[in-house]
Amino acid sequence: MEVKLWNDKREREMYENFAELYAIIKATEKLEKAYIRDVITPSDYETECHKLIAHFKTLSSSLKDSVPSIERFIDIYKMDCPSALNRLVTIGVPATVEHRAAASATASSSAAVVAECVQNFITAMDSLKLNMLAVDQVFPLLSDLSGSLNKLSILPPDFEGKTKMKEWLGRLSKMGASDELTEQQSRQLHFDLESSYNSFMAALPHAGN
Repeated sequence: MEVKLWNDKREREMYENFAELYAIIKATEKLEKAYIRDVITPSDYETECHKLIAHFKTLSSSLKDSVPSIERFIDIYKMDCPSALNRLVTIGVPATVEHRAAASATASSSAAVVAECVQNFITAMDSLKLNMLAVDQVFPLLSDLSGSLNKLSILPPDFEGKTKMKEWLGRLSKMGASDELTEQQSRQLHFDLESSYNSFMAALPHAGN
């Protein structure tokens, strides 16, 4: 005796779509594992993944009434596909695109910190030229500069600017807020700032390689 899964054309279409959705999820899971194991090239992976994600979005959109939750669908049909769920539902783009975006965000973040360091160097040097020599004027500027240099991971811990600013902050912390730098101290600090700035700018091209 033949058992029918559907009673009419509409039900038949729904079950066929379920089967297609099931196949897409399974195929994505296999693709993710193949990419992780280097069985497929990043280029081929990205092409195939884009196709599967596009098909998935189209199909899941048309099935939103009968399949309101993909997680529930996977659970009902006992599909062990965590990588596919992550790629299709959570992330929505191929891993190669995801990683490029993360690298771009890191680069953008680094560029912003570099700009911050440059601004802090210039501000500190300009303040000395304007004879802003009191400890409560100089200390915050050097503290900001030290903080921005420490945020830039491309600079080594023993980078000249980091060590020089740490030394100066230690020296200033032992002085009173209203105390002022002597002419000799001011000239030395300006020299250290200029030297550190030049070293900083020279380090940037190497950091980008």
